[in-house]
Amino acid sequence: MGELLCVGPLAEDPLEASSDFHARVLPGVELTLGGGADPLTLVFEPAGVDHRAWRLATVQGLARRYAPSRVNAVETDSMEALAATRQWLEGVQAITGQLFALDGNGAMSMV
Repeated sequence: MGELLCVGPLAEDPLEASSDFHARVLPGVELTLGGGADPLTLVFEPAGVDHRAWRLATVQGLARRYAPSRVNAVETDSMEALAATRQWLEGVQAITGQLFALDGNGAMSMV
């Protein structure tokens, strides 16, 4: 099964959260991907919709840079939803560069 990297907590302000992620977390993510992690799923804590743009752009950029490794992200605070989505992602080899907002039932929407 692929690797999970839990991200957070991050600031409530999207600009501050993005800056913190890129300064503090991104170097470790790139090190993990450069070491051959495939697939990698970033796990973000739920946040307002104003965080989705930077999160999606980051995941898409990582997926392009480290292709053919797969990189996706989820927004959840539910271990059950995370487990269900992780199992689903393992079975669909073509999905990369996506950000999934999960509810407590494992259901998701692509953002």
